[in-house]
Amino acid sequence: MLIRPTQISSAYSDKKNNMKIIILGAGQVGGTLAENLAREDNDVTLIDTNIARLNELRDRLDIGTVHGHGSTPSVLKQAGIEDADLLVAVTSTDEVNMVACQIGHTLFHTPTRIARIRAPGYTVPAIAKDLFSKAHMPVDVVITPEQLVTEHIQRLIEQPGTLQVLDFADGLVQLVAVRAYEGGPLVGQELRALREHMPSVDARVAAIFRKDRAITPEGNTVIEDGDEVFFIATKNNIRKVMSELRKLERPYKRLMIAGGGNIGLRLSQALEKQYNVKIIEMFEERCQYLSEVLDHAVVLNGQAADQELMLEEGVDSVDVFLALTNNDAANIMASMLAKRLGASKVMTLINTPAYADLVQGGTVDIAISPQQITTSSLLSYVRKGDTVRVHSLRRGAAEAIEIIAHGDKRSSKVVGRTIEEINLPPGTTIGAIVREGKRGPQVIMGHHDVVIENDDHVIVFLVDKRRTKDIEKLFQVGFTFF
Repeated sequence: MLIRPTQISSAYSDKKNNMKIIILGAGQVGGTLAENLAREDNDVTLIDTNIARLNELRDRLDIGTVHGHGSTPSVLKQAGIEDADLLVAVTSTDEVNMVACQIGHTLFHTPTRIARIRAPGYTVPAIAKDLFSKAHMPVDVVITPEQLVTEHIQRLIEQPGTLQVLDFADGLVQLVAVRAYEGGPLVGQELRALREHMPSVDARVAAIFRKDRAITPEGNTVIEDGDEVFFIATKNNIRKVMSELRKLERPYKRLMIAGGGNIGLRLSQALEKQYNVKIIEMFEERCQYLSEVLDHAVVLNGQAADQELMLEEGVDSVDVFLALTNNDAANIMASMLAKRLGASKVMTLINTPAYADLVQGGTVDIAISPQQITTSSLLSYVRKGDTVRVHSLRRGAAEAIEIIAHGDKRSSKVVGRTIEEINLPPGTTIGAIVREGKRGPQVIMGHHDVVIENDDHVIVFLVDKRRTKDIEKLFQVGFTFF
């Protein structure tokens, strides 16, 4: 059964043209979220104790700012909490975020409250289920960036050779980005040849980026060496489609992780049973803790910038080196060293967006942005229409969304129509539809003659995220539906 997350509103067409949103915390996550939401004409107010950071954001964004402690009722009131639609608490302190949500609910009846919670002790399912409820700690949505990043990296490791792997419809469908290389059977041929090469595999190319220029995929579009191709397929067909675009990489076996913080630990726990994992941590006390909680991973005390240590531990034979400390410079330097010493593939955690653009595709094979991953998770809760999931792509320039179609041919601009009859905005592609059937969810690729039905989960790719509002309007339901 398809399940969608709790949304801000249960109605599909009655949301205001913009939302009044208060963001507590002007760090990387809060600042990135404010930038995304302000560009979509939402009324955004940012609260933080760092006045210099607030001034910097206010100077380049159309937002309001309030200097002060966001868990204080008077500060929240100054920010306009009394008529806010949404409170997003993303400071670096879990307790501040939780208290802000409690105050928003108790004193101001804020409709929806989202909190960033990092400490594992709060997010254990058995605890979180009872803790985060209106009767106790009224947080509607708990966001754990470290877990989101861990899951993102895990998908990349499970699908070797991918640049990005995104789940839709509870993981039934994946949108995958891959670099096409000369030698792939489809490279140099028209897209229509994909079905001829694999008649038993249904897949759809959602977008192609060539030298950072978006190309709308058509049947006669020719795939070129170096193209970044986004395609949609069911999870079990991903590698078959990839084999048409490039030589398949062998499944990864040996991983080396630099940094035993929250992300390094979570990733090691998730992968240590299936992979040979070594984790390098510079603090001895943290190493002791890691060795106690990890069952199979090898814990090494040292620095990833230590060439002698890296060689001694076999960095030249690892399939993937992952730099996951909280220091961008240290991650980049460790990645450069690992690559020079022979690591097959390097994935690097980069908190500064400008750095990610500089290093990806060079020494660093994949730059991982926690801000983009976290922002994607938050965006689904502020979208109009019945939006289930949002993925921000290519540093926020593109977007993929899963949105539910409602109504009938009279009340909807999409239901009861074939995909080719729908007036999609330029640069927009319907990649797939997931439909609930008698035997469970059915995945239907977005070919031109497919008819959209009521309650279909429609996966849409936008090469220009500025078209998001057009998609929201397209899926809005007329009054005849009610």
